[in-house]
Amino acid sequence: MSNSKNSLTYAGAGVDVEKANVFVDAIKKIASKTPRTGVMGEIGGFGGLFSLNVADYKRPVLVSSTDGVGTKLKIAFMMDKHDTVGIDLVAMCVNDVAVQGAKPLFFLDYLAMGELNPEVAEQIVKGVAEGCCRAQCALIGGETAEMPGLYNNSEYDLAGFSVGIVDNDKIVDGSEIRVGHKLIGIASSGLHSNGYSLVRKICFDVLNLKIDSYVPEFEKTLGEELITPTKIYTEIILHLIKDLPIHGLAHITGGGIDDNIVRVLPASCSAEIKVGSWEIPAVFKFLKKAGNVEASEMTRTFNNGIGMIAVVPDAAAQDVVERLAGMNEKAYVIGEVVQTKKSAEKRVIWV
Repeated sequence: MSNSKNSLTYAGAGVDVEKANVFVDAIKKIASKTPRTGVMGEIGGFGGLFSLNVADYKRPVLVSSTDGVGTKLKIAFMMDKHDTVGIDLVAMCVNDVAVQGAKPLFFLDYLAMGELNPEVAEQIVKGVAEGCCRAQCALIGGETAEMPGLYNNSEYDLAGFSVGIVDNDKIVDGSEIRVGHKLIGIASSGLHSNGYSLVRKICFDVLNLKIDSYVPEFEKTLGEELITPTKIYTEIILHLIKDLPIHGLAHITGGGIDDNIVRVLPASCSAEIKVGSWEIPAVFKFLKKAGNVEASEMTRTFNNGIGMIAVVPDAAAQDVVERLAGMNEKAYVIGEVVQTKKSAEKRVIWV
């Protein structure tokens, strides 16, 4: 018979199930603020339920995406600010769904912490809910894991998963892209969620800045600039593809323009990008100079002010730019589609 005085418990090992149950109740209230037709039940079940209405689709196709926030989370830890990284999480997933021409339906998140801090966790989920509202999708479920020994008590990791829907005939897959089509760059909100390992090395190891250091070039503190949430392009994209000929869309994430635009181009096509054709935000100029970063490294690591690229026929380019301006979005004709040369080592040419 075991000695009750020496009896071990899950809570004693660092996992408080009761505290987690209380947090689930808080999440239910937050998720209820992201309503969408099709949501069934509430958070807390074994799986999120969504009733799929396909009446408006001839051949409905589901589009899914999963992603994380990356080492941008380190900035949130340093600032003790956790209400915006959830927006980043949603953005990284739904933007990848939207570029296929799909309307995001629902979102699920995964939050792993060394020790469940309900106050911090609630801030994170509120950010996720805000991102879902911006993306016009519902937060229908998720998982919160308390894992002592794997994560420091003050740190956490995030992952997300989204599903959208599009009619098969309206999938934006780049198949109609032709030589001569124009590349329309839509402005980013800043660094978004890529390149932060290099950002932190430059800012904290090379420049020895503090997270609350005021940076004149930014007209704000370093932390305020680095924590800026990723732009969610869902509404912009759905508005454009409704009645304009958008033949390709590229979400500019890790790998920059160089790696992402070629993902939507036919093998016979390459992208010619005009240097200086758009306004580069101060943060990218600052990082390039401070880190003595080569131009080629900048274009392969950061978005450099362009978070999304639309590929459109030449005749429609001006209409697309004007439509974006009408939505208060900065947009630029940044290049065009050219023929791929047989001897070409790269399919993105900077001129």
